Amino acid sequence: MRPRDTATTALRALTAHPGRAALTLLAVALGCAAVVILSGIGEGARRFVLDEFSQLGTRLLIVVPGRNETTGGAPPLLGETPRDLTLDDALALLRAPGVARVAPVAMGEAPVSTGALAREVGILGTTADYLAIRELTLAAGRFLPAADPGRAAPVAVLGATLARELFGTASPLGRRIRIADRRFRVIGVLAGGGVSLGTDMADLALVPVASAQAVFDNPGLFRVLVQGRVGADLAITAEQVRAVVRDRHEGEDDVTVITQDALLGTFDQILSALTLAVAAIAAISLVVAGVLIMNVMLVSVSQRSAEIGLLKALGASAAQVRALFLTEALVLGALGSLAGLGCGHALLWAIDRQLAGFTLAAPPWASLAAVLTAMGSALVFGLLPARRAARLDPVAALNGR
Repeated sequence: MRPRDTATTALRALTAHPGRAALTLLAVALGCAAVVILSGIGEGARRFVLDEFSQLGTRLLIVVPGRNETTGGAPPLLGETPRDLTLDDALALLRAPGVARVAPVAMGEAPVSTGALAREVGILGTTADYLAIRELTLAAGRFLPAADPGRAAPVAVLGATLARELFGTASPLGRRIRIADRRFRVIGVLAGGGVSLGTDMADLALVPVASAQAVFDNPGLFRVLVQGRVGADLAITAEQVRAVVRDRHEGEDDVTVITQDALLGTFDQILSALTLAVAAIAAISLVVAGVLIMNVMLVSVSQRSAEIGLLKALGASAAQVRALFLTEALVLGALGSLAGLGCGHALLWAIDRQLAGFTLAAPPWASLAAVLTAMGSALVFGLLPARRAARLDPVAALNGR
């Protein structure tokens, strides 16, 4: 028997029992579709998180008050320290050779009102450099003035959603708002917005950092965003930033400097591992489908004993009979996996059409892994029925024994 004869015979054997073959193909297809869909969701989550961090800006360092000593792993996002980061600490970072811009950040929530309208929103205190560091754009007006950061100017820039909720279609420029117990004049409106690290920029009010500290009665800073100079090594700049703070904090190294590349790399590794883990869990269903293929093939061997005996009586070797049944198992695995890939990618596309800001896309390795796992499972679990068929005695098989 030539390879073509073996494949043709295997296909005919499968089509002789279409119902049984269809159920087996369905089991394999469901397993492959699960691998594609779950890996696509995991990949979408990975891209979403990386995009969130990328939107923070370029050449970015984040100075966090507090330091958690760790061995390996990701840099801490939260820290604990008895000493706060102050506005003077932030401005002192400009002395570091690799630092181009610094934007101190004070954050909290407070009621924002105008007339009879009021809502509780996030208040972000910062300086004029925040616009360039975060690469934001304005829809109208101007950003916070580049004045003395220690001066609590009564001006505010609103996110697009907040401006619309407070003023409707009317221009908010020049209008007065009240934040907590203080009055501010609106001088600008941010364009667009979007959610960045859990903060909806379209629903924020931005004020000078000193004004925010006065509103919250807190001289400490939430974060300090530092933009490195073009061409500067961020790792070296981070060490320079730590040295400046250490000099100001009596030699105590009590801040964490997080580089954007470190954050991106860490989250990329974590989410990639999670995607692989989820895909591996889904691939277990392909092993179950392999067991089903084995059961179907064992039934097929018992039902086709006369056919096997005739093949051996005509001169077919044990290896040829074994190859015939292994080919049937591989055909089931291949056809089922291809059907599953088609269904999985179609479902991902349909789900992706319903989501905004979250792109679902199965990585190329997921499709390849699903096909290889399906065919490998079919081959491994097809060995037992293939060996049983190869060991049948032709005379006994022809006699139905």
